[in-house]
Amino acid sequence: MSARSLVSEGFDSLKLAMDYAVSLRSAVVLLGRFPALSGADISVERGEIVVVRGANGAGKTTLLRLCAGLVALYAGEGEVLGYDLREAGSAAKDWRSRVGFLGHETRLYGDLTAKENVEFALALSGRAALSARAQRGGGLRGGGQRGRELRHSTATGSPSVAASALERLELPERLHHERVSRLSAGQQRRVALACVSVRHPELWLLDEPHASLDADGRECVDDVIAEAAAAGAAVIVVTHEQGKVFDNLRTATLAGGRFMEALP
Repeated sequence: MSARSLVSEGFDSLKLAMDYAVSLRSAVVLLGRFPALSGADISVERGEIVVVRGANGAGKTTLLRLCAGLVALYAGEGEVLGYDLREAGSAAKDWRSRVGFLGHETRLYGDLTAKENVEFALALSGRAALSARAQRGGGLRGGGQRGRELRHSTATGSPSVAASALERLELPERLHHERVSRLSAGQQRRVALACVSVRHPELWLLDEPHASLDADGRECVDDVIAEAAAAGAAVIVVTHEQGKVFDNLRTATLAGGRFMEALP
């Protein structure tokens, strides 16, 4: 089936479940009373990367948060990994666990080491949802008691897998056992991406994945994203960068909460 057009022309629920990781039709999301998305249409196939650009306030981050289940669909239709966004219930926990989301904040635990953060992400990957405490997190503001609790939780993680994920993101081995709070912003970004990749999500949602990274870091991240898509994951990348992040992949522009015509 050919489905390269960004704007969905139809909404066949069977085809969506079989072919699309994400499909939205006339999607509306309200932040308070403001329509952050005001009728967005997009379909993303498994194994595909879509780069989304747009001005500040265009709705890019809201798009990712909708697909991650962090904001509700107010109107319109949508499916993510076969789950109907108009429904609510235990099924939502299942598909959220199959999504990898990286926002502007890394949501790492500063009193854990880089390796412990990845081990914790790995330990949680088999659960339907994060605990309320882990979701609230506090990111780099995490205190000593939280650190002790999370260190205890990482016991079920796989050190070799965690180390491999950090190595793939080219974080030097000497920093694997360094507390995240002592790492640079770019190093923290690598750790956060390792936390996403180690879970092998079916859908990657990345908000400015190049943030704080040098040229080598950006190239490494692009390689990891391309590998994920080649393995069958769908990827949505939000970026302000004007140059091409990926070659021969779809680029789309959000304006006023709606998608403009996809660029060739």
